[in-house]
Amino acid sequence: MSLQMAAAAPPLASGSLADVVGQFNGGYYKIDHRDTNALLSVTLQPNIPFYAQPGAMVAMSPEVTLKGKFKFSFKKMLTGGEMAQSTYTGPGEVLLAPPVWGDIVPIQLDGQSQWSVGKGGFLAMTHGVVKETKSQGFGKAMFSGEGLFVHRVSGNGIIFVTSLGAIVQRQLRQGEQWIVDNGHLVAWNCPYAIERTGGGLMSGMHAGEGLVCRFTGPGTVYIQTRNPEALSEWISSHVTTSSG
Repeated sequence: MSLQMAAAAPPLASGSLADVVGQFNGGYYKIDHRDTNALLSVTLQPNIPFYAQPGAMVAMSPEVTLKGKFKFSFKKMLTGGEMAQSTYTGPGEVLLAPPVWGDIVPIQLDGQSQWSVGKGGFLAMTHGVVKETKSQGFGKAMFSGEGLFVHRVSGNGIIFVTSLGAIVQRQLRQGEQWIVDNGHLVAWNCPYAIERTGGGLMSGMHAGEGLVCRFTGPGTVYIQTRNPEALSEWISSHVTTSSG
């Protein structure tokens, strides 16, 4: 199986999603239990590094060397704060999973294109990928729903993104537009403008208004079917507290 074919995410279909398998320079991977309980299995050759968000490890072979922080901050994931990454070095197998119910999708990087990954979207990446956490302007960060930090990803290799709920992929033709609620963004490689719900570019701070991103092709946008902030609000509304 070629790297290009393996790394492309298959189209979503009804019922259970098919496993995704592929290879990269120094190893291969498999994604199973997809859509809600996805698990990433990575097999590494000797001295090959692999990088993941802290706390993503489920299990690993005793031969694998792990360096980095073990602790995972769910709060930082929701707010987009920077987290140190863990480095796994082969030989051996590593099992990784996101902290919430969702899918995992591989994105192939060709050394030319640059991707943006929203808060909570990064799970893992192969050697050769360059990930920078960029601070946005305060106004754009407030209105985009991405938090103050967004991962800018480039280089050669594969980055694995994760979601809350299922992942939907949308390919945009030249000039084609698509509007996405900001809380559902996972990853994208095309330009966008921030708007109020119903249209109109943002100008000034308008608390309580719905905010969306209008993407313009060509490019690809990955979205998640659930919104972390909406889930947090739903959980809070169903938590009962006792007094006295």
